[in-house]
Amino acid sequence: MDLLNPLDAIFLAVESREHPMHVGGLQIFEPPADAGPEFTRDLYEAMVSADEVRTRFRRKPSRGLLGGFSSVAWDHAGEVDLRYHLRRSALPAPGGVPELLDLTARLHGQLLDRHRPLWEARLIEGLDDGRFAVYIKIHHALIDGVSAMRLLQRTFTDDPFDTRLRVPWAMSAPGGDHPAAESSWQQARSALPRIITTARAAVGPLRGVLDGRLELPMSAPPTMFNVPIGGARRIAVRSWPLERINAIRHATGATINDVVLAMSSAALRTYLIEHDGLPDAPLIAMVPVNIRHVDAESDGNMVAACLCNLGTDIADPLARLRTISASMRNAKQIFTQLPQIEAMALSALLMAPLGVSLVPGFDALPRMPFNLVISNVPGPRKPVYFQGARLDSNHPLSIPFESQAMNITLTTNGDNLDFGIVGCRRTVPDLDRLPGHLEDGLAELEKAIA
Repeated sequence: MDLLNPLDAIFLAVESREHPMHVGGLQIFEPPADAGPEFTRDLYEAMVSADEVRTRFRRKPSRGLLGGFSSVAWDHAGEVDLRYHLRRSALPAPGGVPELLDLTARLHGQLLDRHRPLWEARLIEGLDDGRFAVYIKIHHALIDGVSAMRLLQRTFTDDPFDTRLRVPWAMSAPGGDHPAAESSWQQARSALPRIITTARAAVGPLRGVLDGRLELPMSAPPTMFNVPIGGARRIAVRSWPLERINAIRHATGATINDVVLAMSSAALRTYLIEHDGLPDAPLIAMVPVNIRHVDAESDGNMVAACLCNLGTDIADPLARLRTISASMRNAKQIFTQLPQIEAMALSALLMAPLGVSLVPGFDALPRMPFNLVISNVPGPRKPVYFQGARLDSNHPLSIPFESQAMNITLTTNGDNLDFGIVGCRRTVPDLDRLPGHLEDGLAELEKAIA
C-alpha cells in the first residue's frame, strides 16, 4: 500500500459521476504500406500479450476500514486482466471523424472501475480512409499530462522499420518504478515533515499575489462555461502547422504558448458572442506549467497553476496578444523564482477556490476562480511510428471540472500542433464550431502582422 501525495488524493476524492477525473488521448495512425487486412487484429493480440505490467498500471484505490474506497492510499493488483483494460472497437459506417469523435466522447465520459487499476484503452478500427486509432485514459491521480506524454513518447520510435512492441503499461520510469518498501505508517511519518514544510512555504508566495503581479483567483467573470456540469462529454479536434504559429511568434516576440492562448482567446470571444454571452471583463484561463527538473520523472502531479488574462474584452488581435504575453510573463517570473515546493504551495493557493466550489453548499460562488483550463503539453518534435504505423495526429483530452465546462489541451506532433477540446455535453452546445473559431483567430493574427 502506498500513500498518495495531497494533490493526487484530491483528484480521487472529488471524482463523481458528473466529474470523471481521468486524462486521455486520441492517436490516429496510418498503417504501414504493406499492412494486410488483419493488421489491427494482429496488433491487438500482440498488445494484450505484453503482460509485464509496471507498478503505475497496477494501482487501484485501497479499500478502507468500512469497505469503501480510500482516497489516500494505493493498493496494487496482483493480476491485471489486459483483455478488460485494452479492447477492440469498430466504427459504424461511414467511419469518418464524426463517428470516431462520438465514440471517443462516450468513452471519455465513463468512469474508470475503482475495483481495477485506473486505466483503459481502445484500439479503434473502421475508419473510412484505412487508418486506425487508439484511445487511452488514465486517472489524473496516477499521472499528469506531462508524465503521460513522456510515457507515450517512449512507446514510439522514429524508425518506421522498427517493429519492436512498446506499450505504455510495460514501460518503466527512468530509474524504475517499484512500489515503496516502507509501510504505510512509515510513509506517513516520513511525509509529516514535508507537509509542515509545504504549509510554511505557502506564506512566502503570498508576496507575489499581493504585489499585483499575479492574476488573482475569484477575479474571473461568470460565463456560460461556469455552471454545474454533467458527466457526458463532447469532443472536438484539429491540427495546425507549427510554421504558422512560429511566423506570428517571430513577428511579435511572443512565445508559442502566447500565440496558442491568443488563438484560444479569439475562439472563445467569437463563441460567446454567438451565444450572447461575452462578459465585459476578460476571461481568465488557468495554464498549467511543468515545474519538474529537466530530466526528472516522477509519479503524481508536478505542475504550477498560472492564471492568465485572456484579453477577451479587447477587439484588436495584436493588443489581445500583448495582454496575454504580459500576463503569462508576470506569472512565470513569480513561479520560476520560487523553490519547487513554494511553487506548488502557491498553485494550491490559487486553486483552492475551485476545491471550495465542489463542497456542498458552496456551489454558487460570487465569482469564478478562473473560466477554463488551457494546457500546452510538449510532444514529439519529429515523425514517429508504432509497429510501423505512422502517428498522424495525437489529440490530448483532459478534464472539464465543476463550473469549468470546457477544457482546451494541445500537444506538439512533429511539425503540427494537435488540439483536443473537451466540453460538457449538456452545457456547451456547438462545440464542433470551436476548431473553426480557432482557425479564424490564427488567421486574424496573420493578417495583423502582414
